[in-house]
Amino acid sequence: MKSREEEYREIFMAEALEYYDAMSRHISELEKDPTDEKALHELFRLMHNLKANARAMGFNDIGEVAHQMETIFGLIRSKERTFSGSLVPVLFAGVDTLGNMIRAVDQDEEVPNADVLLRNLDLLVLGEEPILEAEEKPADEDASRKLELSDLVYIQIKKLDHLLNLVGELIIDRDRILTLSQEIGNPALQTAASHLFRIADDLQYSVMDARLVNVGSLFNKFPRVVRDVAVAENKEVELTINGQDIQIDRNILQIITDALLHLVRNAIGHGLETATERRRQGKPEQGNLILSAQTERDDVLIQVIDDGRGIDVEQVRRKAVERGLVSAEASKSLDANAVRGFLFEPGFSMAKEVTDISGRGVGLDVVKLAIDSLGGQLRVDSVLGQGTTFTLVLPTSIAVKGALLFELEERSYAIPLMHTDSVVSLQPKQLHVVGGVLMARLLSENIPVVDLRTLLHSASDGVLLPAVKAELQGRQDIIIVNYNNRKLGFIVDRFLRQQDIVIKPMSKPLDMIDLFGGVTLLGSGQVCLVIDVPALTRLFLAKRP
Repeated sequence: MKSREEEYREIFMAEALEYYDAMSRHISELEKDPTDEKALHELFRLMHNLKANARAMGFNDIGEVAHQMETIFGLIRSKERTFSGSLVPVLFAGVDTLGNMIRAVDQDEEVPNADVLLRNLDLLVLGEEPILEAEEKPADEDASRKLELSDLVYIQIKKLDHLLNLVGELIIDRDRILTLSQEIGNPALQTAASHLFRIADDLQYSVMDARLVNVGSLFNKFPRVVRDVAVAENKEVELTINGQDIQIDRNILQIITDALLHLVRNAIGHGLETATERRRQGKPEQGNLILSAQTERDDVLIQVIDDGRGIDVEQVRRKAVERGLVSAEASKSLDANAVRGFLFEPGFSMAKEVTDISGRGVGLDVVKLAIDSLGGQLRVDSVLGQGTTFTLVLPTSIAVKGALLFELEERSYAIPLMHTDSVVSLQPKQLHVVGGVLMARLLSENIPVVDLRTLLHSASDGVLLPAVKAELQGRQDIIIVNYNNRKLGFIVDRFLRQQDIVIKPMSKPLDMIDLFGGVTLLGSGQVCLVIDVPALTRLFLAKRP
């Protein structure tokens, strides 16, 4: 497997060779018509991009030649020099030398006469005549010149989307064929089905890998954002970026762009104090903001961390009661995590005044909806006076998801592993009724538990009756889910297995039922509904006795 550095080098070389081909074309156009401003502009732009990319990769010799060439094309563009005389062969030699230097990167070789070229480019910049070497004098086009094609192919994302959808269909049929082969018991068919399974698996991960991009492509846009918001808020902020090399599906990165922008603006507007406030609290005047990415099992974690004032849980609790989101009595029993969950309610804002950054009623609920649409999670941790951390837990791909299959009333259902905290089997004596709700104490946590069939039925009849412990018979299989800092247990008939599934959207009019996030086909050909954990959690909170 190639290292990340080798991949970057290949990408640089592929793009740089494309730049070289374009430079060769445009400089020939400029030689035919020295007034061709379009060709001149493109040459300046290409040199500028090559300079930046080369310096970023540490190829400073290429960067220096491109910089000098950029300067000369800039002088021509500003009418301080003309594309004529001895300047022409030197610039042609410069383009050819850049091509040789780019190709030499892969062999770690030095390019002859590169130092001579740089001396001549220096002279041209100073307005002096260059010292032409034999190879820089006008000559016929070289018969031995080789033409090379790039190893990099650029593909529109919609084509990859289509390809991934086709792979999803293949995965569904693969599972069906494998199941059928096992039922029939024909050895030759089983061998062919197993081979198809491996091939489809490799194809799936190859397509998913082709869609991966570095989170740095988004992270690196934030230094300017932070600077502008800090100026608007009259705050001093230092931004630290970590984990730019972490890879994630390009569509996921696109979907979370606005959410991440909101969190960063929120951290500066709400989280970090002014220099005066920080000085009064014994903190450095400059606030710290960290944007980081890391992997955790099959997920990508993106964090926005500030060392600001933190979240005042008691203030949020009071605000939630004022807004009618919870009764004053019920609010007293909520732990800090549950209280912070109110921050994600629509229109909930702790801003004391309206600014361009905050207090307009467009809050963290928008961020939460974006993360929910991906089947991800948004967590918040905070210490009053010390700072806040928002964590986006994201899948690396949105096409294929890990899921837990279970049975309810002789039907199979799937629940995404992203929201699955754990599975437990408890006897009725291990469950207790508190305020009409079943409660289980697991690892020193009190977790509400509800029969999933009862909860689903309550969506249509509008009633969720108080739990009766006497109705529980024998072992209870319970799936513990985690959403919005709240844990909830679903009682199901029995656990089946864990497997990767391809989620397909539900057809009309079933797509109006928001308790299900889509459907998948099992190997048996059975249609399996995929549970929408956020929707079911919200339903329980709205219907609980």
